Amino acid sequence: MAISLSLTGKVALITGGSRGIGAATVRAFVAAGAKVLFNYYSAKPPADALVKECGEENCFAVACNLSGLASAKDLVSETLKRFGRLDILVANHGIWPPKDAPVDQMTDAQWQGTVAVNLDSVFSLIRYSVAQMKKQKKLQSGNGGHIVLVSSTAGQRGEAFHVDYAATKGALISMVKGLSTELALDGIRVNCVAPGWVDTDMSTPALNDPKTRDNIFATIPMGRVGTPEEIAGPILFLCTEHAGFITGEVFNVNGGAVLAG
Repeated sequence: MAISLSLTGKVALITGGSRGIGAATVRAFVAAGAKVLFNYYSAKPPADALVKECGEENCFAVACNLSGLASAKDLVSETLKRFGRLDILVANHGIWPPKDAPVDQMTDAQWQGTVAVNLDSVFSLIRYSVAQMKKQKKLQSGNGGHIVLVSSTAGQRGEAFHVDYAATKGALISMVKGLSTELALDGIRVNCVAPGWVDTDMSTPALNDPKTRDNIFATIPMGRVGTPEEIAGPILFLCTEHAGFITGEVFNVNGGAVLAG
């Protein structure tokens, strides 16, 4: 019997969807039959191109700065306005300040900025998304939903000179563990995909520096970085019926890097 990773009839909100892992996930979800709303911060041309590629009837882009607690409600509301429901949340957005910052030299502004984007906004997205998923189930128009948070290997083994990033990504994993038990009886599965180094715009400065690149590759047993599509695939799987009995898990996609850490 063939297994189909179908999302036909489902509506997904994917954050940070204009480039990299987010764009690959948008493509995968639309190909699987989902309607997708995604946000972008400043990358309007790639966002517009992605909507055109996927089809306006299937995909919609919203400019939204997800920083802090305020903007998530509007993004969820826009998803409902456009597609009428919400079955899946993929919290993929985030920032990684590329310059090394020893903890005793890290500014309040950097710490607070990273927390606002990588953690506070994710909490707010979950809060409003869960409320809608529960409402749909109560009205018998849904059977719960799926939430996937995109963390990082840094959230599990830390990252020197990037304590802000590592702390926020570790917090996402803790949120997954707690929310998976809290929301299980509501039919809402909460999981995490934790990428290692991936060939995206965010990692380009590090990968283009020969010394840094060599150090990165030395930590990856498979000897290469991942592609956005290799992260999008596990995210898609965790949102299908075939993952209906999976919740509270951290899906590592990193070429074995955690094993080497």
